[in-house]
This record gives sequence, structure tokens and C-alpha cells, in this order.
Amino acid sequence: MKKMALLFAALTVMMLGACSNYQFKATTNFELDNFNVQDHRENPVSLDSLKGEPWLAMFIFTNCPDICPPMTYNMKMIQDELIAKGVEDYKIVAFTVDPKRDTADVLKAYIDNYGVADESKWYLLNGYDQKFIEQYAKKSFKTQVLAMQDSVVHANTFYLVDQNGVAVKNYSGVQVGNSEVPFDTIVTDLETLIKQGNK
Repeated sequence: MKKMALLFAALTVMMLGACSNYQFKATTNFELDNFNVQDHRENPVSLDSLKGEPWLAMFIFTNCPDICPPMTYNMKMIQDELIAKGVEDYKIVAFTVDPKRDTADVLKAYIDNYGVADESKWYLLNGYDQKFIEQYAKKSFKTQVLAMQDSVVHANTFYLVDQNGVAVKNYSGVQVGNSEVPFDTIVTDLETLIKQGNK
């Protein structure tokens, strides 16, 4: 019995040590182009204004019939975990891929439906045209946004952008087959970037 207790204690120490020595590894290196747009509060937002804190990005639109609602809910769940851990120095940025319909008022009503715990961290962006977002997504995030007749095709990806405006990692934003949303990994990666930036 005493040996089991010692073994458990040793394993616990090893696990805690492994967690504290977590090494963040970037899997992408997309330097984002600057932009000058607005958010759902009609405040100006640029890449430069977002720098200084890491942020999570996604592409969505409010009339999306399939992946956008679960993506937005999953991002809300990530924020809930960040709040529970006391993490504060981050932002959440959503680029609408349907800027003609997604006005500031529409985006505000959309995010209000999700009961996010701290809406001040969210920046739902518009103030640009369809051509801009299609080209910006392709050039900066290496992803496709394509307007169709009644919808917009876009990826179900979350992107982690560092304090310098570089997209350093991406993750699945919704569960697809056996691929689940890595909530804990996203939170840990974001927390690690914050700590590295504060050194």
C-alpha cells in the first residue's frame, strides 16, 4: 500500500513537471497583412491595434446554416476555460465572410445569442467588401473564402495569432469525424504565448 502511494506521488510530480515545462511549437508562420476595418461596435480595428496580445481568429457569417454556429459556440467554450484559468491578455477575432449582409448591428445581435462571458474580448469584423475578405483570407491565412449564389464557402479553422501578428498555429473549430476540437490545447497554447510575451 505504501509503495502504491509513493508511486502515485511520483507520477503526480512527473505530470505536474511535464505541464509546467510545456513547450509551445508553432506549426505555421503566416505573417498577416495589415488591414483597417471596423468591429461590431463600429470601432476601428487594424492589425497594428491587435498587436501586443495573442488572439484567436476565425471566419464566419451570421446566415451560415452549418459550421458557423458550432464554431462560435466552441470559441465561447474556449473563452469560458480561459476565464476559469484567470487568463486575461487575449482577443477573439471573427472575420465575416459575408460583409454585405453582416452589418455591425447584425453582428452584435449574432454574438448576443451566445451569451459570451466577456464580450469585450470579441471583435467581429466588417467594413470591407467581398473581394477584400476573399483575397485577405487567401494571402494572409492561406485559406479559401468563396462567395456562392446563396452562401459562402470557408474553412472551419481556428487560428492562433501571436503578439506580432503572425498566425503560428491552427486547429479544427468543429468536430469532423474523429477529429475533435482541441479545447485544452488551444487554451494551453494561448496561455503559453502570453507567458512568453510577458518575459
